[in-house]
Amino acid sequence: MSMGKKGKKKTDDEPKQVNQYDKIIKENIEDVIPNLMRDVLKITAVESEEIPDDVQHTKERKPDVLKKVTDETGDTFILQIEFQVANEEEMIYRMAEYYVMLARKYKLPVRQFVIYLGRGFPTMTTFLNSPPFQFSFKLIPFKQLDYKAFLTSDKPQEIVLSVLADFKGTKKEAVLQQIWLA
Repeated sequence: MSMGKKGKKKTDDEPKQVNQYDKIIKENIEDVIPNLMRDVLKITAVESEEIPDDVQHTKERKPDVLKKVTDETGDTFILQIEFQVANEEEMIYRMAEYYVMLARKYKLPVRQFVIYLGRGFPTMTTFLNSPPFQFSFKLIPFKQLDYKAFLTSDKPQEIVLSVLADFKGTKKEAVLQQIWLA
């Protein structure tokens, strides 16, 4: 026997009782759903159909970059960065999954960014509005970043990123020469 919430004694039989209630409710609920929807949930259904109720999702997610960050203002948050080379139609759902899993695990605000490294302009959706749920992430096209911002680094790995950025009208050969000299 252990102590549950608010100091109440919790018995080993409680999980069995909960499972029994779940079973009883699930076996009898179908007959009361129409009235429950109408009278309690205030939903007037014109049509409804049964869908599989098993929504288990055991897919493991591994973010490209994941850090616990405290910024100059003292705010602590989880930073997630994903790198994309293609427009992924389902990215909004993938990022929402990450968000919920990270927020649940770390109990901290989550800041998410997708850095697009592909050709052209990204067209993937960054905002999901499915009331009452709303979700968005920040999408940064690397092609819009000024290549000069990376040339001043003393780290070769950062300098090389200049190739993926916006040349701001400078010819490719000139940019490559600047990278070579940096």
